[in-house]
Amino acid sequence: MQIGDSVFMFLATLLVWLMTPGIALFYGGMVKSKNVLSTAMHSYVPMAIVSILWVLIGYSLSFSTGGNAFLGNLDWFALKDVTFEPNEDYSSTIPHSLFMMFQLTFAVLTVAIISGAVAERMNFSAFILFTIIWSIVAYAPVAHWVWGVGGWLRELGALDFAGGNVVHISSGVTGLVFAVMLGKRKEANQSTPHNLPLTVLGASLIWFGWFGFNVGSTLTLNEVAMTVFVNTAVAAAAGIVGWLVVEWLINRRPTMLGAISGAIAGLVAITPACGFVTPSASILIGFVGGALCFWGVFYLKKKLGYDDALDAFGLHGVGGTWGGIATGLFATTSVNEAGANGLFYGDPSLLWKQVVAMVATYIFIAVVTFVIVKIIHVVVPIRVNEEEETMGLDLTLHGEKAYHESNL
Repeated sequence: MQIGDSVFMFLATLLVWLMTPGIALFYGGMVKSKNVLSTAMHSYVPMAIVSILWVLIGYSLSFSTGGNAFLGNLDWFALKDVTFEPNEDYSSTIPHSLFMMFQLTFAVLTVAIISGAVAERMNFSAFILFTIIWSIVAYAPVAHWVWGVGGWLRELGALDFAGGNVVHISSGVTGLVFAVMLGKRKEANQSTPHNLPLTVLGASLIWFGWFGFNVGSTLTLNEVAMTVFVNTAVAAAAGIVGWLVVEWLINRRPTMLGAISGAIAGLVAITPACGFVTPSASILIGFVGGALCFWGVFYLKKKLGYDDALDAFGLHGVGGTWGGIATGLFATTSVNEAGANGLFYGDPSLLWKQVVAMVATYIFIAVVTFVIVKIIHVVVPIRVNEEEETMGLDLTLHGEKAYHESNL
């Protein structure tokens, strides 16, 4: 075990942890003032529930080495044998318990992202049930497929450095299915951000935390980690440019919300590729990610008529899909010997593996989410009633208001 790597991963874990409160602010600023606290609760509840479930069974189902190609087993139930000693299957230089905590922050974050799709109309008790079931039945299997020892996508050779499939496609597709099943908000067409500075602050914390998210996924501070650091920075920057260029051309005005959305889009797009591609490729990936996510948010959603309230699919689903494809195009072993060469470096098979991984994730997550929501609806209503939605969920579900001296 190396002290330097342990300190590095400890800090990376704290950075990723910060992303979930960042999402609470990012999403909270984009909803109406009467729903800001209920929206923030959808980020804080996973921090409580998923953390406990992860320690008890989630980590074991995702990463235990005695399972099969589709799911781990319960050998590490309640962190049995997950100690300070490194686990050689994942890292020989950091404590096993630290690796577990790093992965815990990913599991929490994924559920928080989903909540953006169902904001301003979902029953809180239904969201609690969804969080419990989805994190076990949906997240754990996909995490095992991609990152767990013996996982079938890992064995196939599909690449996902920091969570394009596991976090972003999973959350985006879940958000899309959930939004369709939940139906549109009453005032969906008149919904505008009530506090953009709050959203900017949240986006800044997310961007800051993303360096831990991506760079920490190297699990060691080496040359690849520094490449990931650069790639993450320039992809986010290029995402802003890509979004604003398209927005300026189409809407004639570049917006602050567009700038921060572009940054998130660029970050999502580079996530699966960040440890396998060059900085120049990262600029292109981020730029295209920003442009594509603008299309996902402003054209695809309108064309298909679903109400993905805060664009979980438009940003994370679309961006994660492009990132997976881009990995199959731009990956090169000159950056990371543990990776593979993509189409532009002479091996078209990687692109095929990426497509297989994404299609499998889309289908599995969509079906599982549909079934989970149907089951929950038998137990409790998944949507609040019309009166509660009109009055706002802060007051009707939680008995509190975000602003007492404001007419917002």
